[in-house]
Amino acid sequence: MNAWLRQHRYALGITLRRMLAQPFSSAANLLVMALALALPILGGAVLVSVQPLARQVSVAPELTVFLKLNAPAGSADAIANRIRKDFDPQVRNVRVIGRDSALAELRRNPAWSDALAVLPSNPLPDAVVATLRDGEGLAGIANDLAATWQTWDQVEQVQLDSQWVQRLEALLRFGRIGLIFVAACVAMVVLATVFNTVRMQALSQREEIAVARLVGATESFVRRPFLYLGALSGAVAALLAIGVAALALTPLNDAMLSLARSYGADFAIHLPELPWLAAAVITAGVLAALSARWSVKRSTRF
Repeated sequence: MNAWLRQHRYALGITLRRMLAQPFSSAANLLVMALALALPILGGAVLVSVQPLARQVSVAPELTVFLKLNAPAGSADAIANRIRKDFDPQVRNVRVIGRDSALAELRRNPAWSDALAVLPSNPLPDAVVATLRDGEGLAGIANDLAATWQTWDQVEQVQLDSQWVQRLEALLRFGRIGLIFVAACVAMVVLATVFNTVRMQALSQREEIAVARLVGATESFVRRPFLYLGALSGAVAALLAIGVAALALTPLNDAMLSLARSYGADFAIHLPELPWLAAAVITAGVLAALSARWSVKRSTRF
């Protein structure tokens, strides 16, 4: 166990000395990878932070149940109670709009007052308005509820405006897919950068590696410093990327705050939580180590 620890400590020391021996080259590689990794971090922060705001400023997801004009008195209250009882997981709030109150509301609107004045009777039905809970698949849930409620007695029509829900979900889906694509491209950039860095290191140390093999060094001993080089490069670049993303959030929040206030909301973009950031650092280190392993296998066959 002590020998194993000494070998890894030696490999880590060799890696650090090689990086410090070429400070400008190492810094340039880390900067390129950090700027690339900052893109998906910022994209994830924006996507996660904007999702609640998008639902907040959007039209409330509501379904309106219109009753028949000849429906008995109390039918609207009975339907509202049935919705509250049977569909509580999907419905957040239910309210009844009586036909008389709806007519009075329209008469207060100057655009409708003259037209309604000539009508002999109230043409409006009683209505029940159900507000859905936020969640995934709102468009499908709204359509299913509308189809179910349409079959009830005394119900003339169920009206829903699911177009905004479909647009919102399509926009968020597009954002997720775009973020995955950007993350994949960034991963390829990081892997290619680490691959070339390790390859150049291995080629520049051909003689040192050959001598080490002559004195009995194993392949794992020869390649271990390069694996540390890749892992350290990926992890440090990820940490720098988090710092770059945190700095970029200041102007982004200033711009987003003015937009959010125009909708009467208070909003700020924030980085993902610490466990997600730690997972990003670990993932970057592991991927870079794998790229270094592949590179060093190809570059030390001499």
